[in-house]
Parts: sequence; structure tokens; C-alpha cells
Amino acid sequence: HSYSGNTEETLSAFSEALNRKLPMVAISTGGKLEKLSKKYDVPLVKIPPPLIPPRLALGEMFAALVQILVNHNILGPEICEELLKVGADLKSEKFENQGKKLAKRIFQKIPVIYTPKQFREIGLIWKNSLNETAKILAIANYFPELNHNETVGFWRINEMQIENEKISVLILRDPKEHPRILKQMAITKEIIEKEGVRVEFIEILGKNMLEKIFSTVILGFWTAYWLALEYKIDPTPIKAIEELKRELAKE
Repeated sequence: HSYSGNTEETLSAFSEALNRKLPMVAISTGGKLEKLSKKYDVPLVKIPPPLIPPRLALGEMFAALVQILVNHNILGPEICEELLKVGADLKSEKFENQGKKLAKRIFQKIPVIYTPKQFREIGLIWKNSLNETAKILAIANYFPELNHNETVGFWRINEMQIENEKISVLILRDPKEHPRILKQMAITKEIIEKEGVRVEFIEILGKNMLEKIFSTVILGFWTAYWLALEYKIDPTPIKAIEELKRELAKE
């Protein structure tokens, strides 16, 4: 799947799947992926035209994928009702206000996002959103992996003359996580704070996994949006990526 239909990695995966004669379904707004799908008679789920940045189309892409899996009896139809309920329960205003406050706290800092392993993709979504929307550097890692390496990196911050107040660690924490991981998070917070770096817990909330995923993703989107406004920049364009694509297209 590719929102624009022109993502290089997606087109490469399409060709590879075609060569292997694998069953395929494509998801896109159009672009080269739509043309290839028509050429090789591959079913295409065409979502509405690109009126928003691809990074904000997660809901549409996810819903299309779920419907495909339901149609092929890989998932039960009840998942669709569950998704609709999650959408109704997640009030955007609540997350917007929370994101606005968080953006002020991490303004002029490099955000470091830590999550439990099962939410590591959510951490990457936060990082990517901060990169693309707020146009800042951000770091993402997950427990317990980061305790085997990255935590050590904080011990020499002062020696390396890195301004510790320029770093803000955000630990996305599920209160129902395994007690061992929760303990690791608490100890890690103490270790990092000893080096003068601010650490903040962000609770992952929700009655089920779908709610936890989407509530946390929405919060990340709003945080990145308001952070862009704090920097007084347009959150929409991604000039560096567009320039990279133009240069690659010349080859």
C-alpha cells in the first residue's frame, strides 16, 4: 500500500510479489500503483484523493486493510463495528488540548520517545510525525532493548557538553504493561534524570488494544502539529523528502 501510489519501496514490493506470483491487493489514492494494478489485473482499493498529508491518512489506510481482511475471512466482521466504536469514543478535542500542552513542554528540545516493545511502531509514528510535521530531530526506541544500549549514552551527556535541558524523554507507558517492564521504566527514568535530563511519562490509555493504539497515535499527531506552530512553521510541506524524490527521479 502507498497513499500517493508512488512510494518507491511499495512499487518495488509490488514487482517482487508479481514475480513470485503471490496473491495481491493494492491500496492507494492512485499514482503508479494504480496503473500497475490495472495493467496486471490486481485488485485495487482506491481511497479518496490526497487532500491531506500521507502521514495523516493512517485511519483510511488501516480501515481499507481491515476491510480486505474481513472480505477474505481472515478477520471476523465484528472488527468493523469495533473500529467504528473506537472512532466515536476518541474525541479529538481532548487529544488536541493534551497535545498542545505537551508541545509547549518539548519546545526547543530534542524529543526521545520510549515505548514498550509491543508499541514500538507507535514510537516510530511519533518520531516520524515530529520529523515531518514539526521539522525537528527525534529519537525512538523501546523497552527492554534500550536498556541494553541507549541508556548508557546518557551517562556522558555533561562530559560531551551536550545541553541536557535540550533533551526531553517521553516514555509512553501502558499501566497494564508487565510489572517487570514498568519497573524498568521507573528505574530508567531515575537514571536519566540523574544526568539532568527531563523525563515524562505519557499514559497509553484505552479499553482495548485498538483504543490504545489510536488514542496514542492521535496524541502524537496533535503534539507534532502544535509543536510546528510553536516554531511558527507550516506543518504541511516536507521539502527535504520532496527534494530527495526529485533527485532520485533523475536517475
